[in-house]
Amino acid sequence: MAGNTARAGATVTSRALAIFGAFDPAHRRLSLSELARRADLSLTTAHRVVAELAAWGALDRLDDGDYVVGRRIWDLGLLAPVETGLRETASPFLHDLYAATLATVHLAVRDGTEVLYLDRLAGHASVPVVSQIGSRLPMHATGVGKVLLAHAPAPVRAAALARLTRVTAHTITQPGLLNRQLARVLRDGFAQTSEEMSLGACSVAVPIDNREGRVVAALGIVVPDLRRDRPRLVSALQVAAQGVSRSLP
Repeated sequence: MAGNTARAGATVTSRALAIFGAFDPAHRRLSLSELARRADLSLTTAHRVVAELAAWGALDRLDDGDYVVGRRIWDLGLLAPVETGLRETASPFLHDLYAATLATVHLAVRDGTEVLYLDRLAGHASVPVVSQIGSRLPMHATGVGKVLLAHAPAPVRAAALARLTRVTAHTITQPGLLNRQLARVLRDGFAQTSEEMSLGACSVAVPIDNREGRVVAALGIVVPDLRRDRPRLVSALQVAAQGVSRSLP
C-alpha cells in the first residue's frame, strides 16, 4: 500500500510517491483527507505535498476540492519507451482493425503478473469494457492477458496461477483448467474469454512478436459474442499483429 512507501523513508520523494500511490482505477479522484489517509500521511504533510504537486501540474484540483492526476504526469508517461515505440508503431494497425470490425480494440503488454493497457479504441457496440489506457487487469481474466501469460516465463506463470482471483462467475480460477487453456493458446495462436472480466463481454486476442520472435505485446478485441464471428476476428487480429511485428524496429 502507499502507506508502506511513506513509512519506508520520510523523504519528500517518498511522500510524493505515496500521494501518487493513493490513486488507482477505483480511486481516480480523492479529497485531501482521503489522500492523507490512503498515503498514510498526516493531513498537514499531505496538504503541503499536494500543494507542491498541484503547483507543478502533477495534480489537478477540481471545482469541488477533489484532486486528480494531472496532465503533466500523462505527458511524462508518453515519453516512456514502451509508449513512444510500441504504441506509436501499433496505432495505425489498431485503427485499421477498428475500422474493419467496429469493435473495441486493445493493445496491451505484461507488467509483472498483470496486463497493462497501452491503447484502446472504443467500439460501437454496447459492450461493458472495464479497461482503460494505463489500467492494469489480471491476466487470467482477459484475452490479451491470457496471450501474455501463455508466453510468460515460468516463474511469472507460477505467480499468476497462485492467485487466480474471481472477477465474475465465469472467471477461470482452477489452475489446471487455466493451464490447459494456456496450452491451447500456444497451439492455436490466439486466446479467448467469455464474460470472465465483465458480464456481457467476450474477447479474443493474439500475440505480437518482435524481430527476434519474442512476444512483446498482445492485440485484442472485445465483442458481445464470439460464437459466430470468432474466425473472422482472429484473422483480422492476426493480420494487424503481423503488420505491427513487421514495423517494429
